[in-house]
Amino acid sequence: MVIRIAAVGDVHLDKDVVGRFRPALEELPECADVLLLAGDLTRHGTEAEARCVAEEFGGLAVPVVTVLGNHDHQCDQVPQVVKVLEDAGITVLEGNGVVLDCAGGRLGIAGVKGFGGGFAGRCASDFGEPEMKAFVRTTNESAEALGAALRSLDCDMLVALTHYSPVPDTLAGEPLEIYPFLGSYQLGQAIDSAPTALALHGHAHAGTERGTTPGGVRVRNVAHPVIKQAYSVFHVGDQLDTDQVSPIGQSGSQRSWS
Repeated sequence: MVIRIAAVGDVHLDKDVVGRFRPALEELPECADVLLLAGDLTRHGTEAEARCVAEEFGGLAVPVVTVLGNHDHQCDQVPQVVKVLEDAGITVLEGNGVVLDCAGGRLGIAGVKGFGGGFAGRCASDFGEPEMKAFVRTTNESAEALGAALRSLDCDMLVALTHYSPVPDTLAGEPLEIYPFLGSYQLGQAIDSAPTALALHGHAHAGTERGTTPGGVRVRNVAHPVIKQAYSVFHVGDQLDTDQVSPIGQSGSQRSWS
């Protein structure tokens, strides 16, 4: 049983970028069962930019599932952005999940944007000023929603989709000073609370592709500036060797593991 998952994040679309990804996206049915978008779909989170995303990623021959990123919140037009995306057939997740029937089995995807806060030993705490408490509360609530969504899905393979990173591994290359604004260990704990097969995120443009949660779940940073291609394709199943790599042309690279 193998499910093929294409993924990319941080495409930051506006009218000047529309069309850049579409030729490779048209090839998706040949190599993937689903496309996951790890947030920062737009530059500033406007309804007009969302229409660019809908034009680029809507109407594909495979299901498209996304979470939003911090850029998609910038102009406080989230309801409008979500409506435009959903009208184009793109599933938008935030603290919930979806199960897709794929040729290789039932794929469960749970998603949240996530938030910052840092990682074990160097993280923000729910103490002091109301502003700090609110910051950490947002982190905790997001992680709790992700964990609950992951644990609720009845599926053969389970994937976590976030914008912010659940581990520091995939931030390597970013300045250490900004790690607390790029992810949080609570997201990793949420991912480890369920039998998650794969976790995908974006946000860290100067980061590293590969990481692992404390519980051993494989984490991949699929931000476009990191993978430097239209998407990467991951084969998740129970009959494949770990992290085999083989090229699939200019569309992306193919990762396989059991």
